[in-house]
Amino acid sequence: MSELLKSLSAHISDRLGPAVLASTIAYGELTLEADPARIIEVLRFLRDDAECRFVCFIDICGADYPEREKRFDVVYHLLSPYKNARIRVKVKADDETPVPSVIDVFPAADWFEREAFDLYGVLFSGHPDLRRILTDYGFAGHPLRKDFPLTGHVEVRYDDEQKRVVYEPVKLVQEFRKFDYLSPWEGTDYILPGDEKATKS
Repeated sequence: MSELLKSLSAHISDRLGPAVLASTIAYGELTLEADPARIIEVLRFLRDDAECRFVCFIDICGADYPEREKRFDVVYHLLSPYKNARIRVKVKADDETPVPSVIDVFPAADWFEREAFDLYGVLFSGHPDLRRILTDYGFAGHPLRKDFPLTGHVEVRYDDEQKRVVYEPVKLVQEFRKFDYLSPWEGTDYILPGDEKATKS
């Protein structure tokens, strides 16, 4: 398998030239880093070239590295049933510069690009309907970014008096607790909350 991937990597780098910025083989998969402006060209080549034939589009996902200037990796996964091989193509992006949409090459990318936009805030130019797909209308922020608060910004509940769902700012009703990491089964130096209600027999 590694010989196949090495020859495939050499073939792709030779044919695409500067459109491929880097190429690595790890864990039985070939990973390419592509020039974001030329991602359509790269994916079309991988689909149509007789030596590649990566015709099965698996998914698009994202990864957030907030310490980098281009904080996002947009990752495309493809499968070639003809070569029995997978390939991963990465492009780096920020939250302002759009990545070209690849819907013209792989129509199945439609909802995956919407998901990357919704959860990370990655923009895709040329997408016919780039709007949120998993979060609610008017949702603030992008929940898979590493700087997104774990509690979120709003909480949702059904109000029985108003007979509708209401959105409210998150309220942390529990004070910060200090954990002593003592096992309640071995006994603690204090009464655990609720134990004072137990009757002694």
